[in-house]
Amino acid sequence: MIFFDTTEVSSWRHESGLARVSRRLLAELGGAATEARWPGMRSVPGAADWVLTSELFSEFERPGFTAFIEERRCRLTAVYHDAIPIRLPEITWPRSVERHPGYMKLLARFDHVWAVSAASREELLGFWKWQGVAHPPPVDVLPLGADGAGIPRSSGPAPGRGGPGAPRIVSVGILEPRKNQAMLLDACEALRREGLEMELHLVGRVNPHFGGPIARRVGEMRASWPGLRHHSDMGDAALADLVRTARATALASIAEGCGLPLLESLWMGVPCVCSGIASLVENAAAGGCAVVDGNDVEGWKAGLRRVLTDDAFHARLSSEATNRPLPTWAGAARLLREALQGPL
Repeated sequence: MIFFDTTEVSSWRHESGLARVSRRLLAELGGAATEARWPGMRSVPGAADWVLTSELFSEFERPGFTAFIEERRCRLTAVYHDAIPIRLPEITWPRSVERHPGYMKLLARFDHVWAVSAASREELLGFWKWQGVAHPPPVDVLPLGADGAGIPRSSGPAPGRGGPGAPRIVSVGILEPRKNQAMLLDACEALRREGLEMELHLVGRVNPHFGGPIARRVGEMRASWPGLRHHSDMGDAALADLVRTARATALASIAEGCGLPLLESLWMGVPCVCSGIASLVENAAAGGCAVVDGNDVEGWKAGLRRVLTDDAFHARLSSEATNRPLPTWAGAARLLREALQGPL
């Protein structure tokens, strides 16, 4: 049996990337997995069972968890996301910064780890090497699903406009410096000064530690730009409807473990303009994306201008998005199930 750790995510109301990974994998694993929470999971699994966690954890948050790992009562596997709290501590939640080094060290004691991208895998292996871990567990890549919350895949290219007015750009992600909405706003503001109008929809809650300045700037800019919108609480169905009407989505992040909004955009046939960080380039390589090298204002101006004004370029990206192979959550669950339990 696979005991699926939902200690934290079971109480969350928001839909972060980590929450989506946990909820979608658990749903697709179906009868092969049962929910488990700390400390209750300590007494349930047997030697032939697996505990699977996609959460972040520490000994402080889960007293006795280190001893549980060392006792080897069952087999342990984890989904690893990224080392962003270590790489960017100045713009990461303090709790995450405090927890993350210990969390990554504890992962080295697991039996198997699944990284959400090849870039994430190399990051984890590099950290363990730096820490002097002599015998790390195997680390494989788990391709995350592009199919959102069961949203049907688009069968044709995106229409490319949000209606009779200006073309629409949608950017999905919590408002915070790491997601780099400030750069996106700078580029759009510069394009509008040059006479190129567009709508920009930012979808995501505001980071309570670091998102205030961005949220305030959005509020100030709306006075002169009615096409700028912020949706702080939008369900999956409404978000899918919004993205389907977009000319493109935009993901300007300076760090990502995977970049689910990029994959989900392509699933709906909508091109994505994205920054050139390794995890996004990895998912953009098969088509449907315009990668902004340098991730600066001039690069974003050029990338957005082309996708907004060059119909042939936009049509090519839309066709690539519609026709390229994309991973699914069912496929991710099948990979896990067969690795942990063997083929059915």
